[in-house]
Amino acid sequence: MKIIAIGALTAGGKTTTVNILKDILPDAKSLHFDDYEFEGQVDDYYKWVKDGANYNVWDLKPMLDDIIKIKDCEKYKYLLLDYPFAYRNDMLKKYIDLAVFIDTPLDIALARGILRDMNNSDAEEIRNWLKTYLERSRIAFIQMLKDIRPSSDYIVDGTMESAQIADKIAEYIKLID
Repeated sequence: MKIIAIGALTAGGKTTTVNILKDILPDAKSLHFDDYEFEGQVDDYYKWVKDGANYNVWDLKPMLDDIIKIKDCEKYKYLLLDYPFAYRNDMLKKYIDLAVFIDTPLDIALARGILRDMNNSDAEEIRNWLKTYLERSRIAFIQMLKDIRPSSDYIVDGTMESAQIADKIAEYIKLID
C-alpha cells in the first residue's frame, strides 16, 4: 500500500482533493487530520511559530494507530492522508511514501476560509477574524510555506480547479507507482 499525504494551507484544498482522489484511484481509503483530537494540539499559532514551529508537539498517535490498522488489513492500494505536515512530524514521516503539497496562494486560501467558515457571520465578526489573521494567524501560513512546501515530493498549483488538481496528483501517483 502507498501512503500519500496531501498537504496545503488551511482552506488550500486538502479535503476536497482527497475526496476527489478517492473516486479516481482504485482501492483508496482516506484519513482526515481534522477528524482527530491530538495531545499537544496547538491553539496559539503565533506563539508556536515564535517558539520555533515544532511540528512534533502534535502527538499524532490516534492517526498513526489508524494508519497501521489500515496498512495491516491489506485491503487498499492507497491510503490518502488529508494531512498538513508532509514529513515534518517524526511520528508519521516514516509511513509516508509520497507527500504532495497543493500550493494555494494566501489570498485564495483566505477567501476560501472566509466563505467556508464564516457563512453566517456578520461584517464585524469577519473584520475581527481578518484582524486576527493579519496580527496572529498569517505567520503560521507563512511558516508552512517555508517548511512544508519544500519538504514535499510533488507540488501542484492550487489555483487550478479541484478536479484538475486531483487529476494532476493521480497522474503523478501512476507515474511513480
